[in-house]
Amino acid sequence: MRIALFVTCLADTLFPEAAKATVRLLERLGHQVDFPQEQTCCGQMHVNTGYPDDALRLVRRHVRTFAPYDVVVAPSGSCVGSVRHQHAMVARRAGDERLAGRAEQVARHTYELSELLVDVLRVTDVGAYYPHRVTYHPTCHSLRLLRVGDRPLRLLREVRGLDLVELPQAEQCCGFGGTFAVKNADTSTAMLADKMRHVLATRADVCTAGDASCLMHIGGGLSRLRAGVRTVHLAEILASTEPGRAGDPAGGRAGASGDGPVSTATEREAWR
Repeated sequence: MRIALFVTCLADTLFPEAAKATVRLLERLGHQVDFPQEQTCCGQMHVNTGYPDDALRLVRRHVRTFAPYDVVVAPSGSCVGSVRHQHAMVARRAGDERLAGRAEQVARHTYELSELLVDVLRVTDVGAYYPHRVTYHPTCHSLRLLRVGDRPLRLLREVRGLDLVELPQAEQCCGFGGTFAVKNADTSTAMLADKMRHVLATRADVCTAGDASCLMHIGGGLSRLRAGVRTVHLAEILASTEPGRAGDPAGGRAGASGDGPVSTATEREAWR
């Protein structure tokens, strides 16, 4: 299957390992992954902060870029949620019904990674190996907007060597919420403290999720506590295999979402 990677701004600028892991995983499963160079921000942050008119040109570009593909995947429930629930709305608000229709068509074949694997590719065992104690945080957009349910957990349960432990109060928000963390810093910090307490209670080595934004928030807090718990994107765990395994030269590799900014000017070609 030919699949287009919608990389998202955060992965492109700060956490490219999640995007590269998505490519490694899908190619290992026998699929062709394309990276449309014309893609930019999907416009989510513009809509969420009250600038839908500024988001319109980004919606147009996104639709134009991804319309030729039958399947689009993003390692982000947040951005996929924007494509599905905001793009057509932005177009209709501007009176462009044709764009709204095209946006709905693109949205219908745009998937968060766990959705693509379980619902489209019909696979839960992706051949991953990750010998760590792991807990899973279901991010708000994936949980409440996309309703991915237990799909990430079904994938994690099939990973060899992985000890999956339940996160207490898992459905509670971590407190990030994009600009919410900036505009409501005290509340965000309190929510983060609760989330970190629950993560630490699991005695896990790794906290994983499907959104780099939430992992950045949680990972930043844990790093300041020097807790010794890493945050790793779901894609990185699923892409990880036993070192030296045939067909995967990056076997065993999995990074952490708290590693800090990475310049992607020279990284983009390395995704293929």
